[in-house]
Amino acid sequence: MPNSTVLAVAMLLIAVWAALLGTGCAEDEPAQQRSSGDDAPASSASAPSLGEKALDGEALFKGNCSVCHGIQADGTTQGPPLVHKYYEPGHHGDFAFYSAAQNGVPSHHWQFGDMPPVDTVSTEDMDKIICYVRTLQRSAGITDRIWC
Repeated sequence: MPNSTVLAVAMLLIAVWAALLGTGCAEDEPAQQRSSGDDAPASSASAPSLGEKALDGEALFKGNCSVCHGIQADGTTQGPPLVHKYYEPGHHGDFAFYSAAQNGVPSHHWQFGDMPPVDTVSTEDMDKIICYVRTLQRSAGITDRIWC
């Protein structure tokens, strides 16, 4: 098998694996009806200080992701919160975010339905968006790692 075919098959398998582990745009109850239990988004006592990359990511997130995931990635009636323990780095690593944007994700954690691919963001844009989301997660105490 030529190297390009092997690489394509490997990337497809990785994408499928990430999708199975991945991030869904589905939730079992609307954001306004969520209880403060395990499914509730983490809340931040104060807005995080954003560096240049995270500020760029915030603008990209607001333009491409916030309709479903909320301005502060805290979820909406259209999609789940990304500032949530389900999306912590140990459960959904950065690759899951890249794969979700590129390939979409079948619903599994939530009941919003499948997340479609987001064709409007590049890999470079995703780097910035992930930086923004991870900064919000850090501010909410989901991770203590500095991402960008």
